Amino acid sequence: MNKEDILKAIKKARESSKKRKFNQTFDLVINLDKLNLKKPEENVNSFIVLPQGRGKKLKICALVDKELAIQSKSICDKTILKDEFDKYTDKKTLRKLASEFDYFIAQANLMVDIAKVFGRVFGPKGKMPSPKAGCIVPPNIDLKIIYNKLQKTVRIQTKNEQAIKCSVGTEDMKDEQIQENAFAVYNTVLSSLPKDAENIHNVIIKLTMGSPVVVTEEAKEEKLAKKAKKGEVKNA
Repeated sequence: MNKEDILKAIKKARESSKKRKFNQTFDLVINLDKLNLKKPEENVNSFIVLPQGRGKKLKICALVDKELAIQSKSICDKTILKDEFDKYTDKKTLRKLASEFDYFIAQANLMVDIAKVFGRVFGPKGKMPSPKAGCIVPPNIDLKIIYNKLQKTVRIQTKNEQAIKCSVGTEDMKDEQIQENAFAVYNTVLSSLPKDAENIHNVIIKLTMGSPVVVTEEAKEEKLAKKAKKGEVKNA
């Protein structure tokens, strides 16, 4: 699959979708095949920084101590200091916190406390600070760099399903920007699979409220057209 295949699908998704009163998200769905997800090595679980960004602002909360307090309060959308952890003992409060923020940054030397207080809710929801995303940081880090990187980061994960779905942009972005993001995600997933393209059933592009559009490889289309011309392909 090349970039032109993706670009055609993006344009088709736009054309087939009604205009909504909100800025819709472009989702990339990669349906997988021939994977045994009971084997950890055949699961996909990683983070990728989209080259053109996500097209919308993400909310990020920092779980830090005094070393990062001033910096965090000026950069992150919310800061919870170690001394305030005891305010988050109620599961309802923790669930609300988890749903409110996209990512959580954690000061590395607090991870034992963070796991104890927040882990029981954040863990099942996939919101625990992840070293793969660069969310676990030393107390002398420049948080602005981490914050800006996370604004462009998406998670690609199988979640015990034979499919990967992630945002690759928003409706107000240019087609070429969405194309570049989608191609980057596709290549990352491809390189993570044990049998490469053989493990991919198909790839779909869709807007939030739009119909799914299958990304069809041009080479396959041309091959089918030639066969149809020769009478080798019967109509369904």
